[in-house]
Amino acid sequence: MTEYVVPFILLLVILVILLVLIANLKIVPQAQEYVVERLGSYFATWQTGVHFKIPFIDRIAKKVSLKENVVDFPPQPVITKDNVTMQIDTVVFYLVSDPKLFTYGIDRPISAIENLTATTLRNIIGDLDLDATLTSRDIINTKITSILDEASDKWGIKVTRVELKNIMPPREIQDSMEKQMKAERERREAILQAEGRKKSQILVAEGEKESQILRAEAEKEAAILKAEAEKERRIKEAEGQAQAILTVQQANADALRLLTQADPSGKVLTLKSLETLAHVADGKATKIIIPSEIQNLGGLVASLKACADVAEDENTKA
Repeated sequence: MTEYVVPFILLLVILVILLVLIANLKIVPQAQEYVVERLGSYFATWQTGVHFKIPFIDRIAKKVSLKENVVDFPPQPVITKDNVTMQIDTVVFYLVSDPKLFTYGIDRPISAIENLTATTLRNIIGDLDLDATLTSRDIINTKITSILDEASDKWGIKVTRVELKNIMPPREIQDSMEKQMKAERERREAILQAEGRKKSQILVAEGEKESQILRAEAEKEAAILKAEAEKERRIKEAEGQAQAILTVQQANADALRLLTQADPSGKVLTLKSLETLAHVADGKATKIIIPSEIQNLGGLVASLKACADVAEDENTKA
């Protein structure tokens, strides 16, 4: 019986030792560091990886996250340079730069940052009036970030950014600001409407002007085309008249040429003269000029008789 008990106890002891060793085998995950104490004093800062803690001697004092953290602090009362009390709440972004200082540098570091933020905010706002406070968010954020980062450096904390989340003036000032903003909106609306009407009138005037220009150009083109057509018509008429005159003149020239070539007798010429005189007498002229060759009426009658005889002879021969 005794020979079975001893191996069992030995096996049990080995099992317990293995369990203790396994329990003290620590794995530090990504973006974390462990602050380890040995016999109550700082021993080391374990980074990402596998580490072994000596049982009953080593102790993990703090597990520190290296990620950037965000803390939203409640509204803090502040007084501006012109004695206006307002409520301002802030958002602080920070990360742990030194786990050892973060663990041993200060007790309750977040509470310390909150109080430091409130104090710094009061100091900065106290040098600004209400209008400057409402319009200088970026300047205030930059100043608070610089002051907090410098003060928290000895705590192993780096403040990366501070934002003013809300700035809440007193109710009466808010009402006044809302009225002012409403008046400004109405003024801008009136300006936009006036500008819109002005632009509309300008566009209408420009359209009317363009229409008048087009009508004037159309009338001008029509007048030019009409004048050119009239000019063309007159040219054609003048050319026709000239052509008619040329034709008549050409006919007269041809008649004279034929008459000259025919070598007419004196009697024929006398007959032609009488025919011409008859045509002249048929006109509307009140005065008739008789050629000097026709000296008296007897000569005229004799000429007429001779012409008649010649005509009769020609008819007989025919």
